Amino acid sequence: MSTTTSEAVTRGIRVSVRAKYSDQNSDPQGRRWVFLYTITIHNESSVRVQLLERHWIITDANGEVEEVKGPGVVGKQPILEPGQSFEYTSACPLKTPFGSMHGTYQMLGP
Repeated sequence: MSTTTSEAVTRGIRVSVRAKYSDQNSDPQGRRWVFLYTITIHNESSVRVQLLERHWIITDANGEVEEVKGPGVVGKQPILEPGQSFEYTSACPLKTPFGSMHGTYQMLGP
C-alpha cells in the first residue's frame, strides 16, 4: 500500500499530510474507494494558536466536487502552544479509484 505525503507552512504553522488507500474499507465493485489521511499540525511559531475551522474541497476523477466545512477537526478545536503538535486520522470515500483533496484551516492567534 503506497502512501502519499504533502506539507505546507503558513505563518509558522506546519501542516503535514499522509494519505493512503484503505483496502479493508473499500468496495471497488460497489464503486467505493476509501482513503485514510493522517494530518499533523505543528506550531513552529512563537505564539499560541487554536484551530477553529476546516474547509476541504474533495474532487474525484470524474470531476465531482464535495466541500466539507465546519468547526474544528474530529470534534476538537485544539490549542497549540509554541512547539506543540496535534495529529488526527480521518477517511475520505470516493466514487472513483483516485481524486484530490485540498483545503485550509482557520487558526486563531493572539
